[in-house]
Parts: sequence; structure tokens; C-alpha cells
Amino acid sequence: MNMPDPDNTESTARDETPGGVFLNGLACRCPRCRKGHLFKGYATIVGKCPVCGLGFEGHDVGDGPVVPMMLVIGALVVGLSLYVEFTFLPPVWVHVVLWTPLVVGLTLIMLKRSKSIAIQLQYRYRSTEKETRPGGQ
Repeated sequence: MNMPDPDNTESTARDETPGGVFLNGLACRCPRCRKGHLFKGYATIVGKCPVCGLGFEGHDVGDGPVVPMMLVIGALVVGLSLYVEFTFLPPVWVHVVLWTPLVVGLTLIMLKRSKSIAIQLQYRYRSTEKETRPGGQ
């Protein structure tokens, strides 16, 4: 009987649950080995994983991660600003001082992670711009 090799990180990464894929995306780690970093600098995707060598040339996330991020941040900030407005009736400058740093901060925090989650999903479902070679690599 052919048993899966526990040391084969490629097979264990593909069998991961959707929740595990999401958590690995939040950690910004390689989708195959879950050890190497996905980014060099702030949001530049590395060419290949420094640990397992998985190439990321075909993983073009484009603007895909930005749309859900805008919807989440927008809903959060609009909801909070309406609560503050109707509860405390502050002047407009208070809204500018409160919400501008929150929007910028959440965007900086979520952008890298949302790109990483998109790469995790592309790897899991083999949806890349690069042609898949025989054998699935």
C-alpha cells in the first residue's frame, strides 16, 4: 500500500483545509512548505521560495485582493463613523482625524495579507498564468 510521505511538504500543503490555507495566507508564508516568506519588501512577491524553491512567476494576483479589502474596510469605517456621528455629534475635523489613520493603517495591514491569501488559493486550486507541466508541477 502506498502511504503518503510525512516529510513530503508538497503533499501535506495540498491536503490542507480552507481554514489552514487562510491562516497560512495571513502569515504570508509559502503555500507549499509553509516556511519561506512570500514577500521581499512590503508587497513585492519573491521570484521563488527561499526554502523549497517553489516559483511564483505565474502567480499574478492583480487587483483581485483589493476589492474584498475595500469592501471590508469601507463597511467597517462607514459603520463606525455613523455610530460616532449619531452618538457624539462631533465636528467634521474629528471624523477626518479618526478615520484617515484607520483607513490607511487597515489598508497597509490587509494589503499584504490579502495578496498572500490570493496566492495561497491560486496554488491550492492551480489557477496561475503559467502553464501546468505534466505531473502537476
